[in-house]
Amino acid sequence: MELKVAQKRREARLKRAKKIRKKVFGTPERPRLRVFRSDKHIYAQVIDDTTGHTLAAASTLTPALRDEIKGKKKIEKAFAVGEFLGKLCLEKGIKKVVFDRGGFKYHGRIKALADGARKSGLEF
Repeated sequence: MELKVAQKRREARLKRAKKIRKKVFGTPERPRLRVFRSDKHIYAQVIDDTTGHTLAAASTLTPALRDEIKGKKKIEKAFAVGEFLGKLCLEKGIKKVVFDRGGFKYHGRIKALADGARKSGLEF
């Protein structure tokens, strides 16, 4: 029974993600910041959709972040990932991005990641 509920929830999220992707497109001047949230981790990529290349990526599994975020709550980890990704982007000359929340609601860890990226200097 639970599997069916989880499957329906996932399908609904993917449907929302498809809707979002119709409107959001990453260009070289303003790439797409894509977020994925699993139960334990959070992943973020900055993607140029014209070439299909990932320009920068960060997650809670990134070696540079692992020790820093150990023992923190999930929202604090997401904020740290956002900050780290923002710094990576600024080093590569990316200042503006388009936010792709991947069908997830804009609250909790998704919002924390966005806030962290904004704090480090990225513009949405």
